[in-house]
This record gives sequence, structure tokens and C-alpha cells, in this order.
Amino acid sequence: MNLLKSFGFKDFFKEHFSEFSENGFSPARVAVENKNNYILYSEFGELTAELSGKFYFNYEDKGDYPAVGDWVVIRPLPDEQKALIEHVLPRMNSFSRKAAGTKTDEQVIAANIDVLFIMTSLNKELNIRRMERYLTLALDRGLQPVVILSKADLCEDIDSKMMSMENIIKNIPVHIVSSVKKEGIDELKKYFEGNKTAAIVGSSGVGKSTFINALLGEDRLTVKDITAYKDKGVHTTSRRELILLPDGGMIIDTPGMRELQLWDGGDGLSDVFEDIEALFSNCKFSDCKHESEPGCAVREAIKSGELDEDRYNSYLKMQKEVNYFERRKDQKALLEEKKKWKKIHKEGKEHMKVFKNR
Repeated sequence: MNLLKSFGFKDFFKEHFSEFSENGFSPARVAVENKNNYILYSEFGELTAELSGKFYFNYEDKGDYPAVGDWVVIRPLPDEQKALIEHVLPRMNSFSRKAAGTKTDEQVIAANIDVLFIMTSLNKELNIRRMERYLTLALDRGLQPVVILSKADLCEDIDSKMMSMENIIKNIPVHIVSSVKKEGIDELKKYFEGNKTAAIVGSSGVGKSTFINALLGEDRLTVKDITAYKDKGVHTTSRRELILLPDGGMIIDTPGMRELQLWDGGDGLSDVFEDIEALFSNCKFSDCKHESEPGCAVREAIKSGELDEDRYNSYLKMQKEVNYFERRKDQKALLEEKKKWKKIHKEGKEHMKVFKNR
């Protein structure tokens, strides 16, 4: 059990696993999600696992499939260093985005995390609008975000970069690091105390792999030098992986995300853009659309320079995404309900047919 605790097996998971404990099952944590199998950390060591036939029968939604960081119920085959995954234990939380494509499906990036490191570099890759998206997703899921500004050794105007982010980071912890020079790394180790799990997200080339290597004290993850083009690093991470740290705790490494579409996000949007939504109550008309109406507090704030117009446009864009997501989610729920009743009706007809033929 001590080994499981070092993997983050908290009382929350222990309680949910209790109903399976007497049936020859064991708990394990998903370390790597491959296309056709999973790598797990368990009391038997590292296991290669596949989903059982029962799992495929019981779960249809991809968002319910095991993700890196999940605790799963397994039927272990320790002599073969293998296992079958029967269930996914309830998640404490997750960092998710809308999966790429037209379907309204959830893609879980990391599950059961105590802190979310959002990394952006202090060189030319600093993107305020993208940071707003990460924070919106994180706060909407009730996660503790921590902003990491990397590559401090390549930036000569750190103060001005910090000022440009003041409106969005507010009370969120911010750390400035240089992984190459090992500066600022020790301050972040406190987030792993007590076998806690962090996940790190950010665009390709911001220095996530270099940062994790600094935490590990060895060059385990492949990194590439910064290219001359756009002063940015080269994308190297190709999969999500739960990595055990030598001093305790874990970090989930994630590939850089080209698309970051909102999954839900309404509550997080209000948290990140609290300053904008606070202006709405100051408008002359309660149904103000903040376009050309007289006495609009939003337009006046933009005109006076109190509110950055790019920030407001970013808010409007994400608000449209949230509204669209809600409509699609309702449509999906309706279709699934119709599918369920169609199946029940079909089974009922088949049952009656058998009954009549007796």
C-alpha cells in the first residue's frame, strides 16, 4: 500500500476501490496511454494493460476511457507483467479540451492532478491570449493553476512581460525559471510534497521537457535547441506520460497543443474575465449588447484605455465557443437519449416476438 501511496493513491480512490477489493482486483495508475494499450504503475511494478471486453461493453464515451493520471481497477497478470483494465475509478478532477473534429467529444489531457503548471516562454513565444484559454479551462475544472514563465535567460525585459500579463494572472502564482541555468526550479518542488501530482501544459517549444529534465536531475526527455526561426524550441514530446520524480511526487508531461478548444468553460471564463463582466452592471441599459449603445460601460472602458480591446475580443470569442459547446452538448444528450430508448424498444419487440412463438 505504501508503494501505491507514492503513486498518489489517496483516501478518495481507496474508498471508491473498496467495492472491488474482494474480487481479486487491484488498483493501478495510468502512466502512459498508447494507441492499443496502457502502461500502469501498480503494486506489482510496471504493467502493460489492455481494456477488457467488459470495459468495451460498459463504456462508449471516449471521455470515460482511461487517461494518463487515472486510477483504474485491474485484473493483474503479474507473471506476465500484464493486466486487464475493468473499470476507471471516479476522477477527482481532470484537465480536458474539446477533441479535434466536428464531434462534441471530451479529450482528457490529464486526470487527478493537484496542480496544473501552465508554461509559456519569455522570448517571442509569449502569448497572452493563449494563456487566457489555459486559465479558463483550468479554473472551470476547479484546478489550481500555476504559471511558469520559462527561458528567463533569453529575455532582457522580464518586467515589461510581467506587466503585460497582470490583468489575467491576478492571484495566480507565477514563477520565472531558466531550466538551462537551473534557476527557479527548487521553488517549484514544494508543489510535489506529499506525493502530489502536477501536469504541465503549454505550446510546443516553450521548454516543458527541459524543465522536467531539471526536476529529474538527468536528461531523460529529448530536447532540441532553439531554432533561429521565431526564436523558439522544437516540439519533441509526442505522448502524455506520468513521470515519477526522484524526491517524490509525479508530473504529467504533455505534447504541445496546436488546438485548444474549450470543453465547457463558462465558470472559468467568468473567473479569468472578471474585470470585463464587472463592467456589464455599469451599463445604462440592462440589455446592453456593448456595441454602440449610449452609456455602455464596456465601450467607455475601451475608449479610455482601462480595458484592452484585444482582451475584450478574446472574451467575446471564447464566450461564443462556450455557447456553441452548450448547444452541441444538449444536442448530443438528446441523441443519446433517443438512441437509448430506441434500443429499449427494439429489445422489447424482440422479447415479445420470442414470447409469442412459445
